[in-house]
Amino acid sequence: MLEAALHGYLTALSLILAIGAQNAFVLRQGLRREHVAAVVAVCALSDAVLIAAGVAGFGTVSNAVPWLGEAMRWAGVGFLLVYGAMRFAAARKGGEALMPSATPPAPLGRVLATCMILTWANPHVYLDTVVLLGSISAQYAPHGLAFGVAAVAGSLSFFAALGYGARFLAPLLASPRAWVWLETGVGLLMWALAAGLAFS
Repeated sequence: MLEAALHGYLTALSLILAIGAQNAFVLRQGLRREHVAAVVAVCALSDAVLIAAGVAGFGTVSNAVPWLGEAMRWAGVGFLLVYGAMRFAAARKGGEALMPSATPPAPLGRVLATCMILTWANPHVYLDTVVLLGSISAQYAPHGLAFGVAAVAGSLSFFAALGYGARFLAPLLASPRAWVWLETGVGLLMWALAAGLAFS
């Protein structure tokens, strides 16, 4: 059981650690110190639901529906291309509009809606949580529950560290130019992930 829990925690961390659209959003909210607790809670709870679904056996759906993996792959490519373009558009507006102190806080409802879209409309999330973690958890039967609970804990600890740890980067990103570089870097990363997904 301990081995299953340890592997569940580490596997979840390794999958979530890669910077993606959701992580970039959490990082940005942390830098702005804007609704961080709510954003972390939404991301962690969403992961918990999806991991639970995967551990409960829905990870085997991909084997029953052969075309599902390919469909999710191309949906992921489209999602990453669009989100990357949005980040480039934000960078073109100029750093002044991106400074945390220069713009008023966005309403909580809008922030949570964006967070939900970036979480639930991203095919990568399903591939990592439902399909991959669900499949791996089957290897630790009858301790799949321990694997799943530890994976949820790994997700929660990561999002909390990302959201609340981002404030330590605030001095580095205090200038408008730094925010332009951040948005541009996230956009390039999203397009690189899309290319990797398309040609993998």
